[in-house]
Amino acid sequence: MKGFLSLVAGLFFAFNALAQAPTAAAPPEKINELVRLLQDPDVQAWLRDRKEAGPSSPASSTDSSNLGKWESAARTRVQEIITAIPLIPAEVTAAAVRARQDAISRGYAPVFVIFGGLVALGLFAEGLYRRLISQHQTLPGRLAPVGVFAGAMVIVFFAVEWPPLARVTLLAYLSAFILFRLAVVCLSAADIAASLRARLVVLVGIACLAIATAAVGEPLGVPPIVTDAISYCFSVIGLILGIEAVWATSQRPRPWKAAVAAFLVALWLIWCLNMKGLFWIGIYLLVLPAMLNAVGRVAASFVSDSGSLRGVLAVRGARAAVICLAVGWLALVWHLNPDTVGQRDPIVAALFYGGLKSVLILVVADFLWQLARGWIDRTLRVATDTSSLPPADAARRARFRTLLPIFRNALAVVVAVMAGLVVLAQMGVQIGPLIAGAGIFGVAIGFGSQTLVKDVISGVFYMLDDAFRVGEYIQAKDYKGTVEGFSLRSVRLRHHRGPVFTVPFGELGAVQNMSRDWVIDKFRITVGFNTDIDKARKLTKKVGAELKDDPELGKLFIEPLKMKGVEEFADYGIVLSFAMTTVPGMQTYIRRKAYAKIRELFLANGITFAQPTVQVGGDDKDGGAAAAAQAIRAHQADSASPA
Repeated sequence: MKGFLSLVAGLFFAFNALAQAPTAAAPPEKINELVRLLQDPDVQAWLRDRKEAGPSSPASSTDSSNLGKWESAARTRVQEIITAIPLIPAEVTAAAVRARQDAISRGYAPVFVIFGGLVALGLFAEGLYRRLISQHQTLPGRLAPVGVFAGAMVIVFFAVEWPPLARVTLLAYLSAFILFRLAVVCLSAADIAASLRARLVVLVGIACLAIATAAVGEPLGVPPIVTDAISYCFSVIGLILGIEAVWATSQRPRPWKAAVAAFLVALWLIWCLNMKGLFWIGIYLLVLPAMLNAVGRVAASFVSDSGSLRGVLAVRGARAAVICLAVGWLALVWHLNPDTVGQRDPIVAALFYGGLKSVLILVVADFLWQLARGWIDRTLRVATDTSSLPPADAARRARFRTLLPIFRNALAVVVAVMAGLVVLAQMGVQIGPLIAGAGIFGVAIGFGSQTLVKDVISGVFYMLDDAFRVGEYIQAKDYKGTVEGFSLRSVRLRHHRGPVFTVPFGELGAVQNMSRDWVIDKFRITVGFNTDIDKARKLTKKVGAELKDDPELGKLFIEPLKMKGVEEFADYGIVLSFAMTTVPGMQTYIRRKAYAKIRELFLANGITFAQPTVQVGGDDKDGGAAAAAQAIRAHQADSASPA
């Protein structure tokens, strides 16, 4: 197919060349005239001068000519606008007369009467809607009456075949009026001061009127330079009102107000010089942050949970849509103004379009990251509550709590690096050598920081082995505590007395996990030599049954409390051994309860606990006591006698 297309194209260009080839040689007299001119001394001297001068630098000449052309065009434009300002009243009057005569000649009322009638019809439909349906104070509830107002006017406007000039005029000013009402509703829903809201309403009204007037200038026969002069006059009014609003409503210091006023003046001058792209960038810097916050709050009002998937899609999606619209409008403005200085410079144009693409890439990356982070945060919140789950599900959620924070950090790094590389590529940077250099640099860092690499790799294998999870109590070498969190190279342990250990994975070694599956707790009690062992075993079994039936403690048991038997004969009594199997982490609490119940039950049934005793003398206990009392009295008498 490609060969066939190439053949057809070749034949086409061949026939075209044959068609354009001369059919006869040039007349001899013209050739003789050319030879005579080349032999002229003046012509030969001029050719020698051009040859000695050499070729000039095309880039510098082009740049200087572009800048000079732009400066000359800007100066001419300013002079023309100043000259056209006195012509505004006459041209506006003539345009109004033309529109009025066009409507009257076709049997219609004047344009302003038609405009008033359509507005009255829209207000009537809006009033009926307000009577029939109760108005809500939410933003959609406030926008609905304006939608009814606009719908009624649109139906009548497109149902009637208006005169050409009246149709254009009505379309422009009705659209401006509808946009003004929509802006007023949005401003009324915004959380701003009343004085600032009133001034913004006036500014928006002037802007809508200016846009409509500029749109109808050419159809009504107004010269373009006069239309531009009208726009400049409206812009001066808007600039004065904007500066007044900054100084009257802002509570910031005076230097800040002066800086904002100077920025507004600079924006106005940029607009006057027809640098539309730079003008809109300045507008975005001024209003886009507040607009994004307002759009985010409005989008969040439509969802119950801003952290859910719908909430992230609504809030972040609305903000991303606003940024994309701003970027698209900026690209359209740049494309529609090919005579600016930046458009003539290919480097500036490439950087401009690369910057716009970079903004879109960052918006998409942020949107995807917010979706992923929202899912991870929701999963972590759900995985925190494991009290009512089977052991297998509880273990799986504990593993999620361990691995998801690490995955979130790694995903953030990957998204940031990928977005940065794509942005650099869009800005004209060759990322291939950059990636290769980064690889070599990474190898060098790996050799120079072997301990860090060891910690990271050890942490990966600890995670793969599921050695411990967040919330578990572990012991490794001299470190023990509850696992609170991870990083890429270390684990954070909270000791039961409060201190926090941050231990690199490479220093953990063998890990003793004390919170996995189950735990066997053993303890000993020493009773007297005359204790009935069978009776003690039965009482212990009764204590185990009571603990098992307890509504609070029963669910913590895996195997109930049992007496294993006689462990040894101590100096003062018999040592009995006890054991029970419980869920991890609750053995100490259950042991305290068991101690209390065993003591109470043993004492109630005549089983005494062994105590250290000292026996003085042999079988004559009374004689030993008397001898001891006599020795005490002698010692007291010696102490009372004088030295």
